[in-house]
Amino acid sequence: MNKILHSTIIGDGHPLFILHGFLGMSDNWKTLGNKYAENGFQVHLIDQRNHGRSFHSEEFNYEILAQDLNTYMEYHDTTKAHVLGHSMGGKTAMQFAVEFPEKLEKLVVADIAPKYYPPHHQAIVTALNTLDFDEIKTRSEADKKLSESLTDFGIRQFLLKNLFWVEKGQLGLRFNLPVLQNKLEEIGEAISEMETFGEPTLFLRGSRSEYIHPNDATLIKKHFPKATIATIDQAGHWLHAENPKAFFIKSLEFLNR
Repeated sequence: MNKILHSTIIGDGHPLFILHGFLGMSDNWKTLGNKYAENGFQVHLIDQRNHGRSFHSEEFNYEILAQDLNTYMEYHDTTKAHVLGHSMGGKTAMQFAVEFPEKLEKLVVADIAPKYYPPHHQAIVTALNTLDFDEIKTRSEADKKLSESLTDFGIRQFLLKNLFWVEKGQLGLRFNLPVLQNKLEEIGEAISEMETFGEPTLFLRGSRSEYIHPNDATLIKKHFPKATIATIDQAGHWLHAENPKAFFIKSLEFLNR
């Protein structure tokens, strides 16, 4: 039997699947997930493989991640859903859309384009590899160690959400760092060259982010001919966390259209 992704399901109504980004987890979307649930959606906050509470695996690319979502959908007896994905989760969502278009109604992609991105997480991965949990016994000690090379407090807090007690007195990280650091090239991969999704799609970009450039519009429209691209003001790559009100309003308006 195929392994099933871990999720938290909130509310009743039309299914909305939410996919986190690289080194994230479903909990990152809990606040917004509750808001979607309050507005008539059955929200599935999903941990992708090698992240959160989902299973670990040596296999990791967007075709496999899209198949994971399809398997999850079948397990939960869901024939059609909306899908929202951020960053790496947005790539998974796009790949799912072009591979399983009959199972997707509307697609929301947060701050990522269908293009190739060179590996750019090396500094974060290097910092994470300095965490020695034989020595580090508290969250504050882990933060202090990360701060030696990662000066951004917000990024450190995002990463430290993954800390958990493996057993009494022994901390660990939920994501599968050894595999993920070996798959940085795959995480930047473009979606398949000739594939398209013909249903309504919303791309939301952060005004201070460089992940979606104006000249990406042609490629986006090639793969997603019914795409709209909108900007979330006063936000960078983590636009849903930096300006959640604007993100929620624009995404909800699109989903309800």
